[in-house]
Amino acid sequence: MALTGPIVLAVLCGALLHASWNALIKSGRDKQLDTALIHSLGFFVALPLLWHAGLPNAAAWPYIAASTVIHLGYYIALAGAYRHGDLGLTYPVMRGCAPLLVALGSVAFIGERLSVSAWIGVAVICAGVLVLGLSRSALHASGEAQRRKALRFAFSNAAIIALYTVIDGLGVRASGDASAYVAALFLFDGIPYLLLVLWQRGPQRSAALRYMAGRWKIASVGTLASLGSYGIALWAMTRAPVAVVAALRETSVLFAAVIGTLLLREPFGWQRAIGTLVIVCGVMALRFG
Repeated sequence: MALTGPIVLAVLCGALLHASWNALIKSGRDKQLDTALIHSLGFFVALPLLWHAGLPNAAAWPYIAASTVIHLGYYIALAGAYRHGDLGLTYPVMRGCAPLLVALGSVAFIGERLSVSAWIGVAVICAGVLVLGLSRSALHASGEAQRRKALRFAFSNAAIIALYTVIDGLGVRASGDASAYVAALFLFDGIPYLLLVLWQRGPQRSAALRYMAGRWKIASVGTLASLGSYGIALWAMTRAPVAVVAALRETSVLFAAVIGTLLLREPFGWQRAIGTLVIVCGVMALRFG
């Protein structure tokens, strides 16, 4: 398995899609409902895709079940992070800490062996992501108490991201078809979280349903971006080491920083510029190492 040029370009495209649907959630008035809506709509996209691709191999279903449960925790932490912190702070922290954990997990559970240059590339990307995310401009964009809450959610989600990435890396290789695996995953992925959110709303459930009714069109764009982003990543994991793909995918923070600055009016700052440069160096180490 090797990280070829076409795989790099595909994963970078997926990274842009990933940053886009995260920015959509951050820009909404109700982060929790937007998260639930985007991923529950995945059912309607996944159903025809699964009909076309067919069912994944039986060996993949335990991984799909485990990933579905773990993603529930991911959505809870994601909504909490965006409720308390800027996209430019929480998104890089969540995504920046995960690749090293994925690399360790892929060695322990998948049996992958990374080259020295690959380890350097993964570490450099993680460092760049954290420099970009923990820049002074991001830290001062919200109050200290809110920042701490946001970071607790973000660091917790980094561990969750690493866990489901390793599980899905194993699952997609057992499935026989990446599109069948991602379709089956998205078929069940968002519904449990939607039901949990609606249950939590209690007397405000009707207002929540009205909010989602007014957001479903734009949320559908986020659904397509989410499915496309993860589908590309899972496909790449069948052709390149899981840890390398996971690290490369986190270049999405570059797109998130640009989106946050241009569309959400979040500050950029010189530290984010340095973080961007470091990430690019990490990508080059992965590709040409």
